[in-house]
Amino acid sequence: MKPSKSSIYLDYASTTPIRKEVLDTYQVCVQNYFYNSESVYTPALQVHDYVEASRKKIAEMLQVHSDEVFFMSGASEANSLAITGYALKNQHKGKHLITTKIEHSSILHAFEQLEALFGFEVTYLDVNKEGLVSLEQVQQAIRKDTILLSIMAINNEVGSIQPIEKIADYIKSQTRICMMSDGVQLIGKHDLSLRNIDLFTFTTHKIYGVKGCGILIKKRNIELVPIVHGGAQEQGLRGGTIDAPSCIVAAKTLRLIQLEQQKSYRHVVQLRDMIFDALAQMEQVHLNSTRACSPYIINFSVHTMNSEILMNALNERGIYISSQSACSTRTKSPSHTLLAMGYDEKHALSAVRISLSHLTTKEEVSILLENLKEILYAYST
Repeated sequence: MKPSKSSIYLDYASTTPIRKEVLDTYQVCVQNYFYNSESVYTPALQVHDYVEASRKKIAEMLQVHSDEVFFMSGASEANSLAITGYALKNQHKGKHLITTKIEHSSILHAFEQLEALFGFEVTYLDVNKEGLVSLEQVQQAIRKDTILLSIMAINNEVGSIQPIEKIADYIKSQTRICMMSDGVQLIGKHDLSLRNIDLFTFTTHKIYGVKGCGILIKKRNIELVPIVHGGAQEQGLRGGTIDAPSCIVAAKTLRLIQLEQQKSYRHVVQLRDMIFDALAQMEQVHLNSTRACSPYIINFSVHTMNSEILMNALNERGIYISSQSACSTRTKSPSHTLLAMGYDEKHALSAVRISLSHLTTKEEVSILLENLKEILYAYST
């Protein structure tokens, strides 16, 4: 069985199509508000005002101050600035950092660089079979010289939802450690209070907005050093001319995804349940995600073939899924997340990820499952 009309996209954790309302506004901005927002003539000042209005609206939606919202080129830059910028600025307080073994590559590589080039010591927390860390693990890892803890809110490969608020409450009440969380897979899908989170990141292209716009939330009491040098843009923390149109539509992008969050969640849970129930009946399949994970991400391994073969077979049928984070897919290395969860290399190399959306239909899921059954049967005979 093959899709009869068009292709089926099931890689929404990688990126999303631009919402029409956002695209229409973005095109108007590109055509009419191309001026440098740092210039001082009238149309440039208008662009500056539009950017600041967007910043203010984002702050209101996330319940932070507007001067705590910083525009970046993406979440990878935001993560790099948050981690490297904080560590270098505050190394006089200590040089011990804590993160997990299942973070996004932009997080892990930042920590690795701090170890290799700047003499920091990093504790990488283990996760259990469900991809979770515990408050107890964090407590045991903390030292007198610990200055930063970074834990992603939702894992981008298996969808495990970390107990961020519980950990952040402890960090804020019992320590002076900076608490950071990568919220790329959370924003617009799950709720999270930023009350006790000092650094938080996300990007608009994961929530039906444009690429090239990331958001860093940095609380007022947190000091960073810039890693991109230039002018005084973004309070001196990120040099270079901002992409004003992308920043202007960021608030609209966030507002629209939040408006439909609950309805979308209910819809996606139904789709997730369809997939889980069907995969449970396939002997060759092992689910790496659980029902406690975000319903938007479903990760499973097929014992009879590696992920590349399965993805290519589905691709030929017009069904698009991935094996791990898009930032790591082309390396053809086993998923570091699944290895950290205790699976062996063969199991990790056979894992694929389906990621869902409010745009995904039950018909698309049914077509996926029928094609998956056919492919598994063909490769088992």
